[in-house]
Amino acid sequence: MRRTLKKNSDFRRLYSKGKNVVNPYVAVYCRRNREEHNRLGYTVSTKLGHAVARNRVRRRLREIYRLNSQRFKSGYDIVIVARMRCVGAEYKKLEAAVLEACEKLELLEEQP
Repeated sequence: MRRTLKKNSDFRRLYSKGKNVVNPYVAVYCRRNREEHNRLGYTVSTKLGHAVARNRVRRRLREIYRLNSQRFKSGYDIVIVARMRCVGAEYKKLEAAVLEACEKLELLEEQP
């Protein structure tokens, strides 16, 4: 079951009280929640292009999380905000940018 953030109040709380890291591709916000699983939200502005481009970016971000979900610590609300460079980026660069931002926020488990 996919657990997502939907409410505007959840997004606003993360933006104001959460920790964040910004790089040229994405901005990642996170905050502990009181649950045993992560809840994810994605923000892709209309400034990034038409619906086709925005949906492609959103799908890529969801896939990056899905493929790396076992590396993430549990119990966090996470919002990933796409930035302009995200639209034309190669998948590997986008994945590296997301994981690097999550590493800085200490969202990833230590690799043995």
